[in-house]
Amino acid sequence: MTNISAVGSHLQHEWKLDAVFPADVDLPVLADVDVLVVGGGAAGVAAATVAAESGRSVVLIEKYGFCGGAAVAGLSGTLCGLYLATDRDAPAEQVVFGFTERFRSRLAALGGLTEPQKYGKTWTSAHDPLVWREAADSLLEQAGVRVLLHTAVTGVLMDKYVHLGVVVESNAGRAVIKAARTIDASGDAAVVARAGHSYTFGDDGAIQNPTMFFRIGNVDIDRYLDYYGTDTICPPKVTEAIMAERSAGADLPRQKIWVFQTTRPGELMVNATRLTARDGRMLNVIDPEDFTEAEVSGRKQVRAYARFLARHVPGCEDSYVVDTGVEAGIRQTRTITGCETLHNDDVLAGRKRSDGICRVPWPIELHSGDRPKLHWLLDDYYEVPYGTLVPATGENIIVAGRCLSAEHEALASARVTAQCFEYGHAAAVAAVLSLDENIRFRDIKGEAVRVVMAANGSAL
Repeated sequence: MTNISAVGSHLQHEWKLDAVFPADVDLPVLADVDVLVVGGGAAGVAAATVAAESGRSVVLIEKYGFCGGAAVAGLSGTLCGLYLATDRDAPAEQVVFGFTERFRSRLAALGGLTEPQKYGKTWTSAHDPLVWREAADSLLEQAGVRVLLHTAVTGVLMDKYVHLGVVVESNAGRAVIKAARTIDASGDAAVVARAGHSYTFGDDGAIQNPTMFFRIGNVDIDRYLDYYGTDTICPPKVTEAIMAERSAGADLPRQKIWVFQTTRPGELMVNATRLTARDGRMLNVIDPEDFTEAEVSGRKQVRAYARFLARHVPGCEDSYVVDTGVEAGIRQTRTITGCETLHNDDVLAGRKRSDGICRVPWPIELHSGDRPKLHWLLDDYYEVPYGTLVPATGENIIVAGRCLSAEHEALASARVTAQCFEYGHAAAVAAVLSLDENIRFRDIKGEAVRVVMAANGSAL
C-alpha cells in the first residue's frame, strides 16, 4: 500500500490507513445490496441513480447531511466542463451530455442554475447549492436508492483481494454494509486507501491548493459589471489593486481571482483565497491537522478579500459575506493507481479513445502559487479511458470522481464537475455489466461501457 507519510504529507502522527475486516466480522449488517456507492457528490449521485434505474439494489452513504460533495459542501458552485474553449467570437458550445445534462437541466428547471458565464476562453454556470441538494434528493428518491446520510466508511470487508462491502460508523454505532460491487465516489479514494491499494498524491506529494469559496450579498450588480466586466476572471486592474493592498500588509495571497453572478439578485460567489500552511508548504487536506489549518485560515482570508472588494470594486461598497463553504474547497487528494492512466500528453493532444467514457474540454487548471495556471484546449476536447476508473489491484471495486488514475496536470483538467457526473455514470454502467455478465471490472471493455452510455444520452 501507499502510506500518507511517504508522499509528502505533514502528519504529526502516523495514521493507520488500511482497515480490512473479514466478511464474517461480528457486526450488525445494515444492508446487503448489489451496489454500494460511497460518497454523494456529483459522481456518487450519478452512479447511484443509474445503477438503481438499471434494476439493481443500491445503497449510497454520505458523511454529511446532504449530497453535493465539493460542489455543495465546498461551495465550488459552478458547473465546469460543459463547454468548448475557443478564441472565436462564438456562443457557448456544449459538448458533454448524458447524466451531466440530466442534472444540468433539472437544476435549470428548478431555478438553480445561471446562464453560461464567460470564464476566460470558455464558459461555466453557477448553481444554487440548496437547489443542488434538492435535485440530488429527488433523483435518488425517484430511482429507489437507499440513502444513508451522516454515515462514514471506516473499514472494508474483503476476502483476500475481493471487496465484499464496508464497515461504517454513525452516531448509532458501527455496522457493515455488504455489497456485490462497490463504487468509491468519495473523491478521496477512501475505500481504495483502506483496502491497501496503491495511490499517489499530486506532484511528488504536492497537491493543488484548497480554496475557501464565499458569497457576498447586497451588491449593485449593474455598477459591479460596469467596472469588473462580464468575464468572471478578474481584469488586470483588479489584480493590480490586490498586489498594492498585499504590499501594504493585507492577507491577499492570490492576485488572480474569479467572481461569478449567482441565481440570487445582488449576490456574487467569489473564488479568491489560496490556502497554504503557515510555513508556506502545500497543505495535505487528508491530514485533519492540515485540514483544520485550511479551514481557519480560509475564513480569515475570506474577510480580507471581502474587505478588498468593498473598498476597491464599485457596486460592492455595502456588500457583506453571506456564507462560506461548509468545508474548504478540495481540488485534489489521493489519485488511484489504475489499470490505465490519463497522461498529460493525452490532454495536450486532445486524444480521442475507442474506450473513452467522457469528453473533457476543460483547461489544465493548476492552483499553486499566487495565480492559477491555465492551459486552454481550444476548439477541442479529449476523452478519458474507462480503465482510469479501475484500481490496478482488487476486485469488485471501481472509482468515480476526482480520484481517477491520472498524471498531475491531466487531473487538473479532468477533475471538474461535469466530468465527475459522467465518471459516476460510467462506473454504474460498468457495475451493472459486471453483475449481469459475472465479469470483473478489469475485464470489461471500455467500448461496451461507452455503447450503453451513448444510449443513455452521453456524447461520445
